[in-house]
Amino acid sequence: MALSEVYWDGQIPLPKLAPVQAKVTVALVALLCFMNSYDGEFVFDDSEAIINNKDLKPTTPLNNIWSNDFWGSNLSSNSSHKSYRPLTVLTFRLNYLLAGGLHPVGFHVLNIILHAVISALMIDMFAILIGGLAHDENGRILNNAPKTSLLAALLFAAHPVHTESVAGIVGRADLLCALFFQLSFLTYCKAFNRGSERDDRFSVQWVVVSLLLCAAAMLCKEQGITVLGVNAAFDVLLICNVNVYELSQRLLLRKNPLNVSEILRTGLLTRLALMGLGGLSMLYARWRIMGTGPPAFTEVDNPASFAENIFLRIVNYNYYYSLNAWLLLCPWWLCFDWSMGCVPLIKSATDWRMVWLLLLWCILIGLISQALCSQDSQRRRTLTLGLVLLVVPFLPACNIFFRVGFVVAERVLYLSSAGYCLLLAYSVGHCCCRWSKYRKPLCVSVLGLLCVYVARCALRSHQWRSEQSLFTNALSVCPLNAKVHYNVGKNLADRGNSTAAIAYYREAVSLHPTYVHAMNNLGNILKERNELIEAEHLLSKAVSIQPDFAAAWMNLGIVQNSLQRFEAAEKSYWNAIRFRKKYPDCYYNLGRLYADLNRNVDALNAWRNATVLKPDHSLAWNNMVILLDNTGNLGQAELIGREALKLLPNDHTIMFSLANVLGKSQKYKESEGFFLHALRINPNSASCHGNLAVLYHRWGKLELAKKHYELSLKLDPEAPGTRDNYKMLRRKLDQLKQPTP
Repeated sequence: MALSEVYWDGQIPLPKLAPVQAKVTVALVALLCFMNSYDGEFVFDDSEAIINNKDLKPTTPLNNIWSNDFWGSNLSSNSSHKSYRPLTVLTFRLNYLLAGGLHPVGFHVLNIILHAVISALMIDMFAILIGGLAHDENGRILNNAPKTSLLAALLFAAHPVHTESVAGIVGRADLLCALFFQLSFLTYCKAFNRGSERDDRFSVQWVVVSLLLCAAAMLCKEQGITVLGVNAAFDVLLICNVNVYELSQRLLLRKNPLNVSEILRTGLLTRLALMGLGGLSMLYARWRIMGTGPPAFTEVDNPASFAENIFLRIVNYNYYYSLNAWLLLCPWWLCFDWSMGCVPLIKSATDWRMVWLLLLWCILIGLISQALCSQDSQRRRTLTLGLVLLVVPFLPACNIFFRVGFVVAERVLYLSSAGYCLLLAYSVGHCCCRWSKYRKPLCVSVLGLLCVYVARCALRSHQWRSEQSLFTNALSVCPLNAKVHYNVGKNLADRGNSTAAIAYYREAVSLHPTYVHAMNNLGNILKERNELIEAEHLLSKAVSIQPDFAAAWMNLGIVQNSLQRFEAAEKSYWNAIRFRKKYPDCYYNLGRLYADLNRNVDALNAWRNATVLKPDHSLAWNNMVILLDNTGNLGQAELIGREALKLLPNDHTIMFSLANVLGKSQKYKESEGFFLHALRINPNSASCHGNLAVLYHRWGKLELAKKHYELSLKLDPEAPGTRDNYKMLRRKLDQLKQPTP
């Protein structure tokens, strides 16, 4: 182990700060970069992982987070993403409880704090990886590279590629994983709190604690298991001081045979065996938890993995690696999604983008040769551990061991960027040593780079504050990405701008002709605009491409019902239910179809199914009351209405319908109570005022009837029947005022 200070550290253009000052400085920089995202909205994947995730709600049993995936789906389901991150979901649930609901500020603030803590802890991690593991007389770890570790931590704190993980709440998984990753590594280092350099003892307890923290990292995100690779490399290179190049020469050339007893004496094999056993146990447990095997991704998610030609598959994987490297080097072009045509496949060896692959591997080979063959032990150790920290955490995302569900994802670079920052800080120190006369320009360059990083983080985190800015900005980065156009269109539609949304949906379908979700949403908007023929065409095409697309089948049924193609509509509804057994909205629409066909019993059964599946389905309850009222079944209508109000005590539409039923049953007082309650909730309902006026008219309370007729006409002068009833009442009042002869 190297106990002396790193020779280039003094040349780093930063002041030497006390440990606490250094950590506070790094934490403040991290806060400065991302603090403007604290009051952002829930955006993009947050809707599925947080807003629609029932596991966050206090009414859901806490045990569910251990059997469901990150998105709230049961892990045994074939549709599950298999992302098992219960500790991350638990923190979401705590945010929900503390805030008393889905208020994004608390979620964002915790993400920003976590990033600041991780950035500060990076100083300790970098200090060990760069300067070696040494302790003072009190057993505290010494920092033999205070300036280099500070620079690397500052670069990490301000790197713009982290924006998705920090400003996007779903990035909590990456943050928690990184935190436990660091704690696992630092705990592993505690196992070697030696009294002297010759002391080869180590603490098994600390190794076990490190494994438990590794398991915790894995329960936050699957990438956490890679800390075992970093720990193993640290042990081999720093604890056992193995020269990898010299070792390989001995093994390959069989010169100077390997001294196995020396390795056994250090306890390396014991520690590697413990980590190997622990890692295999975690992987086995993870595999068992997944239940039905790995998730099924489509060609849209990761087109390179579906290439039939193994050569093209490997070439495109390597091109993806070069894109990730470019995001670390120049994090200016950032996008929330890189799929669906954003990165066209390389289909021949003559594609000009092959240059990037060659450049990537030339740089990597150069770094590896320096890391293995350099005569400078400090340089050799720093480069090797920097490469380990860069590459090992990225391995789960590299498509080598299993297919992943993305092309490029900035969030998976959160941990790998630490290795990049370490290598960059080393490069600055090396350049300052080698070209000391250019130290001032280098100092300005480093300061300028940090300022650019901070400014880019602030700009990018501002873009993550809302879906509108996030999606719109992505158009300039990935104009060929159909999903970007789809999300822009969806955001516009949600804000009521359906005309603009149509243009983006059409572009999404044009870029990706089999994009069924874009077809479904476009068909929905056209249906609302009464452009039924084109809507039917789009929805029919969507279900022909993806026959199990239940939502598209239901929407197709609604369009066919509007076109009075009742038989086809009924078949579409039943197809939707066949592919999604628990589909209350589809049962509701099926009930409407049966009501149009005067199949009243079938309509009531369909609406009853909707309320069984979704007890708060207001429209289904209300339609049952109205249908029973219209068919003269007042007693049954009253029972259904009262049952509905037990579940939905503040639903003014059901109160209105029940009040009408009670009025017809001559239960005037009770009917009046429901009308008045409904008006307290919705005082501007013209129909409610009008029907209450009719009730008073029948009841003989003519002045009250007059008052509510007038209120109804004031709210809606064209209310059907109300003006005629009001005229009748006025004539009756005039007759009553005339003196009797």
